[in-house]
Amino acid sequence: MEQEATKKNGNIENEPVRLRCSVQYSDWGKIGKDSKVARLFSLNSGLEIEPSRHSAELWMGTHESGPSYVVENGQIGGGSSGFDSASLKTLKSWISENPSVLGSKVVEKWGTDLPFLFKVLSVAKALSIQAHPDKELASALHKAKPKLYRDDNHKPEMALALTEFEALCGFVSIEELKDLLHDVPEIIDLVGNAEANEVLLINEQYDENRVKAILQSIFTQLMTASENAITEAVSKMKQRLNMDTKVRCLTDKEQLVLRLEKQYPADIGVMSALFLNYVKLNPGEALYLGANEPHAYISGECIECMATSDNVVRAGLTPKYRDVQILCSMLTYKQGFPEILQGVLLNPYTKRYLPPFDEFEVDHCILPQGTSAILPVVQGPSIFLVTAGDGTMQTRTGLSGEMISEGSVLFVPSNTEITVTTREGMQLFRAGVNSKFLSENEAEEVPFVTL
Repeated sequence: MEQEATKKNGNIENEPVRLRCSVQYSDWGKIGKDSKVARLFSLNSGLEIEPSRHSAELWMGTHESGPSYVVENGQIGGGSSGFDSASLKTLKSWISENPSVLGSKVVEKWGTDLPFLFKVLSVAKALSIQAHPDKELASALHKAKPKLYRDDNHKPEMALALTEFEALCGFVSIEELKDLLHDVPEIIDLVGNAEANEVLLINEQYDENRVKAILQSIFTQLMTASENAITEAVSKMKQRLNMDTKVRCLTDKEQLVLRLEKQYPADIGVMSALFLNYVKLNPGEALYLGANEPHAYISGECIECMATSDNVVRAGLTPKYRDVQILCSMLTYKQGFPEILQGVLLNPYTKRYLPPFDEFEVDHCILPQGTSAILPVVQGPSIFLVTAGDGTMQTRTGLSGEMISEGSVLFVPSNTEITVTTREGMQLFRAGVNSKFLSENEAEEVPFVTL
């Protein structure tokens, strides 16, 4: 009885806790029931889907811009967020009161806060062309402009496609850039012949630093062109491509920039998109982005995980504040197509997506109907999200299985063994601290067992 009472008060350190999560609305989000974010938030909060709102992001974690709340004893109310947040404790404050739930290695490196932020995105319209600063720059920007850059942390991130997903990421190769200058005269109108010729003259004798300097120079020239020049160049390119459709099939990139122009007329992002790799992910493929890498999500739905930060430096495809000089100076100017993660098969039902960042990894688990499985014990905290199906989740010390279904989000403490039993089959995602970081000088992690 004492154990049961302790569990109900949420103080057993190896027991999962349910979370009520936050939603972010933005004009780039999908509308009403078309949005996976809206459906998951509705199921998680108990609120009806708002048919006219653009539900863009579901946030799961401790960031103050979209906090998660610990639900104890079935608490749920009728507030504007689907519950009375004043009566619930934030996950951040709950962790600070129970730091051992993070595990010693996590506390030692990141203190008493969750080092990752877990999200679902529903993208109907392109997000801004942006980059996230590294730790040193993030600290400087936060100190100089705390209202604009709210965090002093870096923000490496990973997007795992739920549907077909489009993105821009990193700079194209030199060969592609030379082709671009030959094929898109409107870019030369903006950057000038001298800048264009610098690119066209690059050969294998040029070292990496010299190539990066030339790329930075031409990209900065493009991004800082006058508004009148940008408006004229985008209009000319649009007219030329529309004429070309009568005599040839446009390339994927050309079709993309016409789509972007409809969304953001006369925006420099329409032109700068040509400098970036156009990436199409199939469901189950993932793209990761380090600090100071330019990118933009274009369309589709994805699971996203990142270090706990909301710092964004924008430069195009947005009506929001653009810090163009900062963005152009901070980029790595690394070229070439990004690595696409397919996931590593841990067992017949689970793939792990392991980016080169200590803060996070993501597991995707599809359990068939009637399956029971013991999930691996990990040395750090996890957040579980159920995206389809239902069943039960139970720990070794739990008295009975906890019902979980689509929209359920649970925080699972470090060193907790979880058994999941499905009823109609289940699809779930787990975000946790990178297992390579956790397993340093530790025994190999034990894969889960099917019962």
